[in-house]
Amino acid sequence: MMQSVVITGVSTGIGRSAAEHLLKLGYRVFGSVRQEATAVEMKAHLGESFIPLVFDVTDEPAVAKAKALVEAALAGQTLAALVNNAGIAVAGPLETINTADLRRQLETNLMGPHIVTRAFLPLLGAVKGFSGLPGRIVNVSSIAGRISFPLMGPYAVSKHGLEAYSDSLRRELQVWGIDVIVLGPGAVKTPIWDKAEQNDMSSLAGGPYEVAAKGMMGYAASSAINGLEALVIAKAVEKAITAKRPKARYVLVKNFLIDWWVPAHLPKRLFDAALAKGLGLHRQK
Repeated sequence: MMQSVVITGVSTGIGRSAAEHLLKLGYRVFGSVRQEATAVEMKAHLGESFIPLVFDVTDEPAVAKAKALVEAALAGQTLAALVNNAGIAVAGPLETINTADLRRQLETNLMGPHIVTRAFLPLLGAVKGFSGLPGRIVNVSSIAGRISFPLMGPYAVSKHGLEAYSDSLRRELQVWGIDVIVLGPGAVKTPIWDKAEQNDMSSLAGGPYEVAAKGMMGYAASSAINGLEALVIAKAVEKAITAKRPKARYVLVKNFLIDWWVPAHLPKRLFDAALAKGLGLHRQK
């Protein structure tokens, strides 16, 4: 039978590329979007093997409704994979980020995957009665899940949390034979950074974070131009789903040494100093 996967956040970027890639490989893809109009557009574009699901990952009743739709379509077969991809990026100094924005970041990037995972776990084989092999969970994190950059604190907190969640979940779900794999991309050509650029930094003008804010927003904008192609991450999703012995975590960056190894292994105080110098985070007199 045709294998089925659920991917959250397929309207743009990594999610859309993963949906298109897996459809070409012969999978049936259930993809979540937040707007009915987007669902109609994508169904027309992607064809019969794409089934749109309309829900926000933070909306438990809507997720439960989508789960029931997928369960009916599976007709007793297990789901091959759940890909938790949907996410947002909230930028700004933690000193100035308001509680509502931080909560929105955590609700979407951390609580969202938990809500979706809990709903779809039975279809992955976490209950008896389904036929087929146990499925896999692929959580799309970031290098920010291991390395925290200034003025991207809310995003880093959410991704660090997702990585901890994934590690605990992977170790627990051994009882069902369900694997959990994390993807940790660096900069990717995706609209998430366009959205990050829309964060209002006007209140930082004239303050100690003004220069650094301009630098980080410039980096975010350039990522949409110079980052990895979303297809690279889509192919990593394929590998995470199909590899006989997948890694627990895949690092996906353009330059492994500069983008990952050095910042991950440099002593923290040295990295702090390098970032401060590079971004203009000068101590106030």
